[in-house]
Amino acid sequence: MNQTEPQVGCFGRLFSRRSSLWRSQQSRDEPPHQPQLENHEVQVRPEGYGTEIREALKISEKEKQEIHFFNPSCNYSYSEESEWWLDPQHPPSYTPSDLPFPDLEVAKTVEVTLDSLGPQLRELSLKIHSCPELQFQERYAHDILTHFMATHGFHVNRHYLGLHTAWRAEFSYGTEGRVIGVNSEMDALKGLGHACGHNLIAASGVGIAIAIKSAMQAHKVSGKVVLLGTPAEEAGGGKIILLDRGGYKDMDACIMCHPSPGIPHSACVGTTIALQDIEVEYFGQGAHAAAAPWEGTNALDAAFLAYSGISLLRQQMKPDHRIHGIVQGKDWSPNGNNSICTGLKDLGSYNSAVIPDYAQMRWIVRAPTVEELHAFVKRATNCLEAAAISTSCKATLKFNAPYFELRQNSVLARAFSDTALNRYGVVTKHDPFSASTDFGNVSHALPSLHPAFAIPTEAKGGNHTAAFAKSAATVEAHAAMMCIAKALALTGYRILADAAFCNQVKAAFEAQKERAF
Repeated sequence: MNQTEPQVGCFGRLFSRRSSLWRSQQSRDEPPHQPQLENHEVQVRPEGYGTEIREALKISEKEKQEIHFFNPSCNYSYSEESEWWLDPQHPPSYTPSDLPFPDLEVAKTVEVTLDSLGPQLRELSLKIHSCPELQFQERYAHDILTHFMATHGFHVNRHYLGLHTAWRAEFSYGTEGRVIGVNSEMDALKGLGHACGHNLIAASGVGIAIAIKSAMQAHKVSGKVVLLGTPAEEAGGGKIILLDRGGYKDMDACIMCHPSPGIPHSACVGTTIALQDIEVEYFGQGAHAAAAPWEGTNALDAAFLAYSGISLLRQQMKPDHRIHGIVQGKDWSPNGNNSICTGLKDLGSYNSAVIPDYAQMRWIVRAPTVEELHAFVKRATNCLEAAAISTSCKATLKFNAPYFELRQNSVLARAFSDTALNRYGVVTKHDPFSASTDFGNVSHALPSLHPAFAIPTEAKGGNHTAAFAKSAATVEAHAAMMCIAKALALTGYRILADAAFCNQVKAAFEAQKERAF
């Protein structure tokens, strides 16, 4: 391996090599917008340009043996670590004629707008990061974001559709036209703060919406851009509530993004899996554990028996199914980084001389599709109910609104991926991953795009860890978010400006629905 190059493996060099080629091509017309990953350049001749790219991207047999494994982009789930490796044939090499690129003047408008907003978006992100708020409690984020949108010419509807921390900001130009939606998430994780980077999601949504507004005004494109402030993504299903109450009904398409671990200058537009959150309560009968234990009914026994039953169920689980849970304790989460995994609802309420009369559990069940989820939830429910019967306890189960699997719109994904690569040197993967989001329900109702973008993280510092919360406040994370915001703004703008493109997006959405059934 060349000692003058960063130790990133052969595909890391392939990314840089491709980005250098595109930057060399762009430099004929204008300065590049993405910092170079490496110092070396590949000479590009005006004639035979496509041939030169393909020659430059050839990988030696030695380099193929040096392919490294990377932490997967978009891996929010602690259910199981998975690794994806990048083979040298994916993504394919591109030539300029392969890439439908948005109008250069529109791109400049979007980029100038976002570059000028950069310091303000950074300030918004850090303010939200320093004041983490749990689901449906995002009051500070609600107030500063709605104030910011109002000062930038948007009509703002606070406490939207009966949710105190939801909001809607919209801007219209002209008398008719299509509607593009954008989402900003705001909530943090209990005990971990912004360990899923929702401060970056909030800031990105603001930047995307304002950039689209600027492009509409500068290039006289009629339509509407709507930014929704969506509370409680972390198990609260805020988007599902807004969807059910009509918050998305006027949108032709909706876009947003999410930070994750990954290699620099990369993104992922893979699918997510469906999720069902189950809260379980076991009710027994208290008694003295030594003097009269036969008078008691042990609710904690029911919880432990349920845990054992679920553990045995894993023998018959499909490889792409997930289930994880806890006996509920203060500040614990079945989807987080818990230091303790057992306890009672109210620590200190019982002692070892008393038969516990109450226990509470919380489970998260996942499967690739909502149809598979329903079948798997039934098997998990059998384990939870059987534990109550076996211990003579009573059980109550609460099923929260399920999160559907995310359906990325193929036309939007292609447009975003091409723009991200051609304009900003960001390489996009399309692999599925074992995370879940309430945006999945939105993607079943209208054409949607939800790319994840890589930010620098510590080893084992993925989503839902304290290390990721630290990473979400870095300058590097902000820079990665800004690149993705530009590519998404250009993609969303095409919904408003290009009727044929919008029709293709909707046709792909309908075809995807038909395949699902």
